Amino acid sequence: MLRRTVQLFTFLCVIGVLCVVCLGAQAKDNPRIGTWKMKSDATPPPQNLMIYEAYGNGGMRVTVDNTSANGRKAHWTYVTMFDGKDMPVEGHPSADMTSVKKIDDRTTEIVNKKAGRVIQVITNVISTDGRTINNTYKNYNEQGEVTSTTTAVYERIK
Repeated sequence: MLRRTVQLFTFLCVIGVLCVVCLGAQAKDNPRIGTWKMKSDATPPPQNLMIYEAYGNGGMRVTVDNTSANGRKAHWTYVTMFDGKDMPVEGHPSADMTSVKKIDDRTTEIVNKKAGRVIQVITNVISTDGRTINNTYKNYNEQGEVTSTTTAVYERIK
């Protein structure tokens, strides 16, 4: 009985170590893995945290916690394999699907949709030192025309 318990414990420890090593390798392969906070000079400043976690084999789970300057809160999440395929978004105030494709080692393109219509395209570029992410947001109207272009800078906090 004691021998079987020791074997089971050893097996579970090996599995745990393998999981940690695999997740560590994914984080190393994807410089975005971590927590990012939006920089803002606005008064009062909006608060926006992006949490990027390793997901599956080379993918990423994205969670955004947002509080607007007027205090409105939002929380949404989605997963991506960086393959450009539409994936459901849970909790987003404007989008129900998103797709992410890798442009190069530092750049991704995120397309947010509502009922099949593109509402926003985000170009997400991580700095060469891995400390900041620069997002360019293009918002679209129902006719597919760009209505506004804005930018935001996020700093790594974890």
